[in-house]
Amino acid sequence: MDCREEVALIERRFKHLPGLEDFSADLMGRRLHVKYDAAKVSASAIAAAVADAGMRAWLEHDEPVSVSDDDTRRRRLLLVASGGLLAAGFLATWSPLAAWVGPATFVLSAAAGVPLTLRRALNAVRGRSLDINVLMLIAAAGAIALGEWSEAAAVVFLFAVAQALEARTLDRARTAVRALMDLAPAQAIVRDQSGDRLVAVDLVAPGSLILVKPGEKVPLDGEVLAGVSAVNQSPVTGESLPVDKGPGDEVFAGTINGSGALDVRVTRFRRDAALARIIHLVEQAQSTRAPAQAFVERFARIYTPAVIALALALALVPPLLAGGSWQTWVYRSLVLLVVSCPCALVISTPVSIVAALAGAARKGVLIKGGAHLERAARVRCVAFDKTGTLTRGTPEVVEVVALDGVTEAGVVGLAAAVEQRSSHPIAQAIMRYAETSQVAVPVGADVAEIAGRGAEGRVDGEPVVLGNHRLFEERQLCSALIHERLEGFAARGKTAVLVARSGQAIGIIAVADRPREVGRDMLDLLRRQGIASLVMLTGDSRGPAMAIGHELGVDEVQAELLPEDKVAAVHELKRRFGLVAMVGDGVNDAPALASADVGIVMGAAGCDVAIETADVALMSDDLLKIPYALRLSRATLRNIQANLAISLVMKAAFVVAAVAGFATLWMAIVADTGASVIVIANALRLLRAD
Repeated sequence: MDCREEVALIERRFKHLPGLEDFSADLMGRRLHVKYDAAKVSASAIAAAVADAGMRAWLEHDEPVSVSDDDTRRRRLLLVASGGLLAAGFLATWSPLAAWVGPATFVLSAAAGVPLTLRRALNAVRGRSLDINVLMLIAAAGAIALGEWSEAAAVVFLFAVAQALEARTLDRARTAVRALMDLAPAQAIVRDQSGDRLVAVDLVAPGSLILVKPGEKVPLDGEVLAGVSAVNQSPVTGESLPVDKGPGDEVFAGTINGSGALDVRVTRFRRDAALARIIHLVEQAQSTRAPAQAFVERFARIYTPAVIALALALALVPPLLAGGSWQTWVYRSLVLLVVSCPCALVISTPVSIVAALAGAARKGVLIKGGAHLERAARVRCVAFDKTGTLTRGTPEVVEVVALDGVTEAGVVGLAAAVEQRSSHPIAQAIMRYAETSQVAVPVGADVAEIAGRGAEGRVDGEPVVLGNHRLFEERQLCSALIHERLEGFAARGKTAVLVARSGQAIGIIAVADRPREVGRDMLDLLRRQGIASLVMLTGDSRGPAMAIGHELGVDEVQAELLPEDKVAAVHELKRRFGLVAMVGDGVNDAPALASADVGIVMGAAGCDVAIETADVALMSDDLLKIPYALRLSRATLRNIQANLAISLVMKAAFVVAAVAGFATLWMAIVADTGASVIVIANALRLLRAD
């Protein structure tokens, strides 16, 4: 299946099938998705209906039906023979026997080239359709009838060459998607009581233990049980640098192991792996038509019959009403018939979208369809969740204030002694700070949590308390100096953890959720791309939100928002700016993501729900993928517009040239299929877009 005309043939044939409820065609993936009543029609009957339309179909899990080498060689020989005879015909026109050798050689050239097109033309006629194959044969037959032997041979040969070039460039676009499927290996090394053995990945169940050797690809999603290695995740998440993996870390199928061997416990079947979901969603995205594509197909349905009617009028009206030459006007009408095929026009949009989707997927950006790609190109405002999106989502110690003659290391050491067994995020932040600062942590005893306030214990026999302002007010441990310090922290969006020893406040540890390092760069890139407003929407309190917003340089901060408040804020932004993109980090942002024109979710590689609900899923937490996604969407829209312009201008020019008598049949063939090759080649540039 290589053309929308062939999809139309299948559609006409399917109308006569009982029990067929619905179907959609993925031209680029060469797939039909069919919904049918198995009690009324079988899969073999559906395949037979496709065969009646001149194509071959098989169930996806069956062995593919491939073109034999003999058939390929035969087609190549016919093409070479047609070209050789055409050249011989032109040489023969200068010989003494030109009067009969030349026409005979041209007829043989046409006869050698016609089988390359005849089957498709007959299938189209059976389906009551006039596609480019039928129009080409009509043009060749008409040229022979008019005595234009060289024209007929040139039309047949050049059309066959152009069709071969078009198929080759179209296959390059398909290869981009197929390359995703080849990322994960077909076998895995399974470890069990019988030792290590190679097993097909489709047979490996969750819970199995597999070995990933250094330098090999990870065959299935799983959790590292033993071993340490740096894993290149760029095939799935698009991250440019390898990520260190150790026990407890998640690894994804298709990623590349570094220098260390890893024992991995499989967590998902192959069909449920992150890579498999990416491939499935890219394929789904190809089969959904973008608005521009739907418009082009509606236009083509009007354009083709209109130009055919004009060709008939051109052949009949001037000779009948103005006494023109039948040979001249019939020839011009044949040229116009060839120009009437809208193949280049129809393919101009889907090939651009497929190239963009495949290129984005290889960089770890999953775009769910052409419609989302088009909408993203027109976004004027981007709204961001704060925690986990613009910030890392984990608190960090950003400042330590020591009081009463105690050193900063002493304050941190006492706090860590009490918190070292706690799983609270702030406790973990203090422990990380103590480790990175190489602070000696004494052993705490009698440690107890004070619900909602802090913790207490004994260190070196002395009571130590740490907690929030409320706890210290209750214990009467505050002072004017502490109040002053706390006000300063609150104004800068920092959370204060107070530390006391033996009933005396000795220090304050300020904790904050820090912005991501590339946050400001990302916002600057978006501004340079023409985004009018960058807004933070967060449920956090106003102080921390304003501090982060000021540090990053967003245009507007809306804080203390409930989920329904975020939805209302998105609607208000749409009213003010037009199309709005919302960026979040998971399910908690789902209502706002759904309300935005384009929902973008970050870090979706391990989250099934996030991938399914977002319009655009960034497989890693790299903020710089957001400007890339919007930049790609705009490049795709420009590419589609350029392809449409190329197709329409070439068609319009040849319609005028055909009517005026400036165009020949071989020029029309080159223009028609040449336009298809040009738009495909132009679209393939999107595979390399940065």
